[in-house]
Amino acid sequence: MHGNVWEWCADTWHDNYDGAPTDGSAWIENGDDNRSPPRGGSWFSIPYLCRSAFRYYCVRRVNDDDLFGFRVVCGAGRTL
Repeated sequence: MHGNVWEWCADTWHDNYDGAPTDGSAWIENGDDNRSPPRGGSWFSIPYLCRSAFRYYCVRRVNDDDLFGFRVVCGAGRTL
């Protein structure tokens, strides 16, 4: 779902995808621990920002904007 609220990612900020995990796991090594890339845009965003490919660069621990949220995901034990 895009365009509801910006969703925080578990990854830390990296300037590019060089060295990123290829198994879908969070990328937390050697990144900026104070920044995390929210994705998806919010109801208040322009359409270009409402996509998972767009990463927003902001400080995670001080942002109290009501346009940010999170999504709880539970991984299945097997692929269907």
